[in-house]
Amino acid sequence: MTTTAMLETYPQSINLDRTKLAETIDTLNACSEACTACADACLSEDTVAELTKCIRTNLDCADICTTTARILSRHTGYDANITRTLLEACATACKACGDECARHADMHEHCRICAEACRSCEQACRDLLATIS
Repeated sequence: MTTTAMLETYPQSINLDRTKLAETIDTLNACSEACTACADACLSEDTVAELTKCIRTNLDCADICTTTARILSRHTGYDANITRTLLEACATACKACGDECARHADMHEHCRICAEACRSCEQACRDLLATIS
């Protein structure tokens, strides 16, 4: 089942645009997957010692994206302050991870792909954040 379809089944009103919310949740999940895969690929590189910060940043970003997606999927007792704080934290984590992966992108294709996913996710978080009143 798609995120959009699931959000459409929610019986009460949602204080956010459902389409933008679904797109953000999907982007968060995609970023989490990219970061997890990148960390795993980094661990398989011969230069793993040089990728320690990248691995750590990947794993932190993946965890933050996953948690943010899960919380954005819940709407009963919605609190805009929590949503706002999570999106800000996630955008910060995505920027840090994207920057770190970009440092290694010339040598590791998985880092280039991850950096792109992080940039997209950072933007999605900022776009949704801009709609919260």
